Amino acid sequence: MLPKIKTILYATGMGTGAPHVFRYALTLAKQHDAQIVAVSAVETMSEFAQDLVAPYIPSDQREKFHNEAHQNSRKKLQGRISQLCEKECGNDQQCIQRLIDIRIEDGAPAQTVLKVAEEINPDLIIMGSHRHTALGDAILGTTTRKVLHSATVPVLVVRIPDGFHEEGF
Repeated sequence: MLPKIKTILYATGMGTGAPHVFRYALTLAKQHDAQIVAVSAVETMSEFAQDLVAPYIPSDQREKFHNEAHQNSRKKLQGRISQLCEKECGNDQQCIQRLIDIRIEDGAPAQTVLKVAEEINPDLIIMGSHRHTALGDAILGTTTRKVLHSATVPVLVVRIPDGFHEEGF
């Protein structure tokens, strides 16, 4: 029996390659009559950084900054995805409505993607990958590599072409 793809988790760092990767999510969603949940991570400051900042910025102010970062990230992602949907779907409301949720979560990107995947149980995760140096990959690892090796569902890794940039994104 062929696998059914009904829910796609689109993981994005909102970089310049995001439109290229989102098109794959949208294409597969249209082909499989699936829904898309977008997720992006807002990395929190390390405990060390928080300890350095604490004497200078009160906790309520830090909380305010944090909430503003979430709101700005959500607006940015919603705006970019809306712009892409409009560009790719035209007036096709069914196409536009494939995106059912945008999640902006605290944490490291790989752990965030894996956590949301565990919560929503998608049939497929789609994310992009840039070219990295061998040394950079060996020392730091990549979000894509971590998700690829830890996910319990298939992961489609979309290679973002070198120098990819789309006007308006």
